[in-house]
Amino acid sequence: MPNLTRAQWRSDIVLAAVLFVGGLLSAVLSAVAGIYGDQQAEFILAVVYVTVLAVPLAFRRRWPSIVAVIVSVAYFLAVTLRVPEVYAGNIAMFIAIYTVGAWSTNRRRATIVRVAIILGMFAWLFVVMFQDATMPVDQVPEGFPSRTGAFSPFVASQLLGLGLNALFFGGAYFFGERSHQQRLQRIALEERTAELEAEREITASQAVALDRVRIARELHDVVAHHVSLMGVQAGVARSVMDRDPAKSREMLSGIEESARTSLRELRQLLETLRTPDAAGGDPPGTDTAPTTHGLASIPALVEEASAAGLPTTFAVIGEPAVEPPPLVQVNLFRIAQEALTNARRHAGPDATADVRVRFDDTSVELEVTNTGRRGTATPGLGQLGMRERAAVSGGSIEMGPRSRGGYLVRVRVPLVEVEVAHA
Repeated sequence: MPNLTRAQWRSDIVLAAVLFVGGLLSAVLSAVAGIYGDQQAEFILAVVYVTVLAVPLAFRRRWPSIVAVIVSVAYFLAVTLRVPEVYAGNIAMFIAIYTVGAWSTNRRRATIVRVAIILGMFAWLFVVMFQDATMPVDQVPEGFPSRTGAFSPFVASQLLGLGLNALFFGGAYFFGERSHQQRLQRIALEERTAELEAEREITASQAVALDRVRIARELHDVVAHHVSLMGVQAGVARSVMDRDPAKSREMLSGIEESARTSLRELRQLLETLRTPDAAGGDPPGTDTAPTTHGLASIPALVEEASAAGLPTTFAVIGEPAVEPPPLVQVNLFRIAQEALTNARRHAGPDATADVRVRFDDTSVELEVTNTGRRGTATPGLGQLGMRERAAVSGGSIEMGPRSRGGYLVRVRVPLVEVEVAHA
């Protein structure tokens, strides 16, 4: 049973009312015209007949098969009893058969009901044709088509009747089936539209979440590195303030420079986020913002770590076959920055660090090791950010304590750009 809207209910009720009024008018005119002559039934039967036709049509989409059977039986009885009404009955029959095809949810039942009604009507038509063809000559009414000749007016009239009935029932069947298919397509389209809207909302939410992750990652890398560096420099300045004022002033100058660098990178990041379009027409992203650096900035990062009390060496092994994409360089720099920041925080006072960049024909590898303590076993935001940056670059990352002591961070990224899901 299909679910109907209020508008559909109202339209069916209006249809039934219009058919009832039209049927009464047709019955009055047919009775006055005497379409069945002396064999015409009483007018009260026409009123009952029109009522039986119209009332079920108000429920045609709710119970289409039942309504079609009721209308068909009423039509058969009305014609058999010579009830003075023809046109409303034909219209109601067409609507009923059409509705079965268009609105019945049980397609097997819809086919059976329509085929049974159509076959029944044609069987009845052939019986009437046979009776007319075998009617004795002395009983032929006045005005009856002549049956004389191979192609008599009687034969022509019967063929015309067959053709009209074929068009009538065939049209009701075809248009009902076609309407059902269109309704299914419309429902499928509405469902697909709803799915696309839901997917669009999910995609928008995911895009917002990804942007938040990128911004958080960039802010963490910018702020944590410089704040950690300032903390180390402030500790050294405090410890040597009394016995080595020059060293203390040097450390304080380093703190000042780190603060300025941090503010400058934060300002550049905020300007990038506020810019609607990037210079090349592509949307800006925090991973390629002006605040970021490339592989060429790693030596300065190493010198900065050494100046902060973590002796660090740097080496480049091999030559790149092609220049690494900017996104790869940015992420490798940030991974090296985070690894050295963690080494300063956790490795201890006597630790040293080593940074190596290796190139081969297909990939670039960054390795950062230190000789200090193994660090905390609980991964923090920094390690999460490193894993995300490796994934964004289409590479893999290995991090953890070394067997001979210290800590290792190794990330390997292909030199050719690959299609990855941004994390």
